[in-house]
Amino acid sequence: MSGPFNGTARRQYVGVHRVACSGPGDLSGVQALVEAGPLVPADIVAVMGKTEGNGCVNDHTREYASMAWSHWLAPHLDCTPAQAAQRVALVMSGGTEGVLSPHFTVFTRRWMDEPAPAQAAPRLVIGTAHTRDFAPQELGRMAQIEATAQAVRAAMAEAGIQRVQDVHFVQVKCPLLTSAKLQQALAAGHEPATRDTYESMGYSRGASALGVALALQEVPADRVNDAAVLRDGSLFSGRASASSGIELDHNVVIVLGEAPGAASPFRIAHTVMQDAMDGAAVRRLLRERFDLDADRDTQALATRLVNLLAKAEASPDGLVRGQRHTMLNDSDINATRHARAAVGGVLASIAGHSALYVSGGAEHQGPPGGGPVAALLHLKEPA
Repeated sequence: MSGPFNGTARRQYVGVHRVACSGPGDLSGVQALVEAGPLVPADIVAVMGKTEGNGCVNDHTREYASMAWSHWLAPHLDCTPAQAAQRVALVMSGGTEGVLSPHFTVFTRRWMDEPAPAQAAPRLVIGTAHTRDFAPQELGRMAQIEATAQAVRAAMAEAGIQRVQDVHFVQVKCPLLTSAKLQQALAAGHEPATRDTYESMGYSRGASALGVALALQEVPADRVNDAAVLRDGSLFSGRASASSGIELDHNVVIVLGEAPGAASPFRIAHTVMQDAMDGAAVRRLLRERFDLDADRDTQALATRLVNLLAKAEASPDGLVRGQRHTMLNDSDINATRHARAAVGGVLASIAGHSALYVSGGAEHQGPPGGGPVAALLHLKEPA
């Protein structure tokens, strides 16, 4: 159980492992960590994966990876694969275009029965939650927004985060509409938010992001409604990341933040890229929050920067810094794929490696054309 971090509460210890994979079902690197000792399966609370599919409606690499993880976890957790998927938040984001490298970021958590040091500095904490399953006509609408906001608050409570400003990244995995789900809704007399399966991904991501924004008090509650989804770009979260997929019917929420008294040897901080080329915002974040210069401290970044978690989007007005882009006009390659490749290249040039969690489709996640970014960093010394 979690609770406020003070002299009498249990201390939360969060571990983070970035693990390369040769394919969406390859968990050999994870198994190697278990056999070597650093990773204890029973401690795993969340997995964020980047798989090498197209990231669109028919990207089954997300489902494949989720199934591989569920079946691998089940015997370790003494439960069924379905139960494992409920106990561990599995978020698989498809698309590793450009230089991006497929990988898994594995979060573990355990509780330490010891008092926190006086005036302990904030350290990484994590909380997870699930919404109920959504009916097809609820995707992209207030039902999804409100349920997501409730799940974010629940995950914050589990993490021991009491202030919304201490949340630095909220990852949501959300459903999309398939042809079968569309027909189900229409047969029952319900009109979904859209009849386009690909467009439904954006509606689901957008509603989920507005739910995060609502929970974190980033938008006025009276302006959030069905009509705002995908239409009012002034409403957004600077800490939300939503990824849609065919492998679930509900939202999975992972809240990453900091709390004083946590025992984790990691820190997290966030910023917002104003457009797809805004590497300066990330460089500034690393300097101001971690005293690391991307040019001067390349070795420190290589060893201490566990991951950059980012959203990427093709600017909806067709311009980047006043110049025309063609991402929205490409009939062969979806704009989300172009955006992931562009932002992935920018961030890899800063991080010095390409196993980065860059997710496409940033509806209501940062300003139009931009997106939130969080940096996960290992401390020089244990907390």
